[in-house]
Amino acid sequence: MTQMLPGMDDDAGPDPEEEPPPTPEERLARAAVTRIADPGDGLVGAWLREFGPVETVRALTAEEALPGAGQQRTAGYALRARRVRPERDLAAARATGTRFVCPGDPDWPRQLDDLGAERPYGLWVRGGASLRMWALRSVAVVGARACTDYGSHMAASLGADLAEAGWVTVSGAAYGIDGAAHRGALSVTGATVGVVASGVDVPYPPGHAELIGRIAEQGLLIGELPPGSHPTRSRFVLRNRVIAALTRGTVVIEAQFRSGSLITARRARKLGRFVMGVPGPCTSSLSRGVHELLRADGVLVTAAADVIELVGRIGEDLAPERRGPVLPRDLLPPATARVLEALPARGGACREELAVAAGGTPDDTLTRLHELHALGFVERDGPRWKLARGGGTAPTPEGDRQADTLSR
Repeated sequence: MTQMLPGMDDDAGPDPEEEPPPTPEERLARAAVTRIADPGDGLVGAWLREFGPVETVRALTAEEALPGAGQQRTAGYALRARRVRPERDLAAARATGTRFVCPGDPDWPRQLDDLGAERPYGLWVRGGASLRMWALRSVAVVGARACTDYGSHMAASLGADLAEAGWVTVSGAAYGIDGAAHRGALSVTGATVGVVASGVDVPYPPGHAELIGRIAEQGLLIGELPPGSHPTRSRFVLRNRVIAALTRGTVVIEAQFRSGSLITARRARKLGRFVMGVPGPCTSSLSRGVHELLRADGVLVTAAADVIELVGRIGEDLAPERRGPVLPRDLLPPATARVLEALPARGGACREELAVAAGGTPDDTLTRLHELHALGFVERDGPRWKLARGGGTAPTPEGDRQADTLSR
């Protein structure tokens, strides 16, 4: 069921269709745009593609009319543009170990181009790993901030198990599910990416300052806003499109009907990514949004193996078949199993009675009873036979040895 998603070919080498690397002037201009326009501004994104970043910033600063922008909007851009000092932002970023990654850079994740005019103008990246390489094997894990213990457990387990399988967990560094997913990955020294709605040097929420610091040290912290920027409500919603586009699929754990996590999932679906949900109690309001997602066209997952089977390589990342424990009696030959099943739950029976119940001859039934006795399934009480304690119904160490004997 795996598909190759747009911009997500596993070969991260040079592509003749890629944008050329930005010039120093273009990098400065894109850094300036991150202060002039809000993230995901489709008008500015279209101008960047049509006119280039240098000309776009020049026109915005000069308050020139650009296609689609009214007078009031143009004046707003110009007011911001005249105060921008991108050199200072880049210097401040370097001081905190942050780099500014632009379209055309070797580290730019090309799947973000699927956002069209709403793709980021550039990304402020804190951490030493390759964003492009990590994004190729990444999964978003998102959900409720006010999550339950169950939701926190599932998010942490997914984060840890995905990391141990060589996948990168991406989330928003918020309270609840986000934080649990990050901590799960970090707990096994795995890879994780935090996509923030503020500057990467501004820990938000403040209560996650330590966690955000660990993400930056062990993983990657990325954002669209320049150093020192603080989040707003709308920027959290805009941030979600980056999470959806950056990853191969989005897993939602606990979400109400009105939830930013569902916005991420819907955006992921529009981009052709996999959308998955972890079910919860039907009586929990935090599970209603997830269940509605699953009723639509989300895929139910309960473990990292389910997720990897969807987003991984065809035929190579299949989830193991799930089944109950193999009991020793499950491995008995059919004729022997019929004799065992013929024994009453209480008391005992003679071989003639068991032969009738099992549909065999008395001699063959006696042979089967001796096999069952040797394996510890039955006991003899004079001429009668009865079930031994346990009767081969529990997968005990003794039963494992019996199963091993039978398998040979």
